[in-house]
Amino acid sequence: MLKATEKKSPLVRYAENPILKADPANAWEDLCVLNPAVIYDEKRKKFVMLYRAAGHDVEHRIYFGLAESEDGFHFERVSAQPALSPNPDDADGGCLEDPRLVQIDGVYYVVYAARAYAPGRYWLSDEEYEKLGYRPETTPASAPYFQHKNNTVSYLAATKDFKRWKRLGRITDARFDDRDVLIFPERVNGKFVRISRPKIPGAPVKMPSVWITFSDDLLEWGEPKVLFTGEQWWETARIGAGCPPIKHKKGWFMLYHGVDGAVGNLGTYRVGAVMLDLNDPSKVIARTKNFLMEPKEPFETEGLYGDCVFPTGNVLKDGTLYIYYGCADKYVAVVTADFDELVDAVFEG
Repeated sequence: MLKATEKKSPLVRYAENPILKADPANAWEDLCVLNPAVIYDEKRKKFVMLYRAAGHDVEHRIYFGLAESEDGFHFERVSAQPALSPNPDDADGGCLEDPRLVQIDGVYYVVYAARAYAPGRYWLSDEEYEKLGYRPETTPASAPYFQHKNNTVSYLAATKDFKRWKRLGRITDARFDDRDVLIFPERVNGKFVRISRPKIPGAPVKMPSVWITFSDDLLEWGEPKVLFTGEQWWETARIGAGCPPIKHKKGWFMLYHGVDGAVGNLGTYRVGAVMLDLNDPSKVIARTKNFLMEPKEPFETEGLYGDCVFPTGNVLKDGTLYIYYGCADKYVAVVTADFDELVDAVFEG
């Protein structure tokens, strides 16, 4: 049964979800695929998906795979090899996670979270992990903070064809764990816009929240400020940006995730949305009070991290918004909505 708060949601689940599962033929993606970035290639008339994937290795190294679709629902893998892989010799050599993809001036830019060393099987208890005999790499306290703590730092890469990539380096402060980072698909008042979720000690918010900052060149960013924080019961533990914003005549539409603080579980991931001012996206002009979607299908409630719907990619085509999301850290699924109706729903709260 749907909860009352979800009955009015304009989001419609695709009947054949999930649309992407792990591939047992490829060791690098035979455990899970999740949290995809998706964009529509106007020249080739195809949906292009860059997805997070991992295999059964103890270290749990995380890669990006590439898939394409003509209708936005039926995706085929482009290759049996990863599109991007972590290089152990690089600062982002442990894992590549949760891509967000935009096109600016003919170039595709992907923002992704990464760690210096592989994160390990985060879904296991300490006792379960101890039995595997795996010991994560360690560094002295004098090492760079993100390396010593193996914190998440977010990076930027660029491509024109999804075949050749240029890794451009980190775009968040290495002193803080910072993920759920994305950039707007166009400049606003001549500035690039970045959304992030830094964990800053002494910050003026009680939980990991959504922050905003601006840049002239995509790499050097100004001082971030809090854009919004959790307010409702379903977002009392933390919130973070979901998909890259989409421009609408009423403002910038952006999905986000909220996690509750329920006692006795790891927290349930649900989906909300905000509208930001077209000329000043540091202003929130509307926001959902009730969530738009929560986990309810088995593929959303059972996995490596159960009870999780995590939107990371959206495409607007012919008035329909396709929203792609990770499910329980194991699958990829899609919901659709009439974009105008969805925007109206945000203003209605």
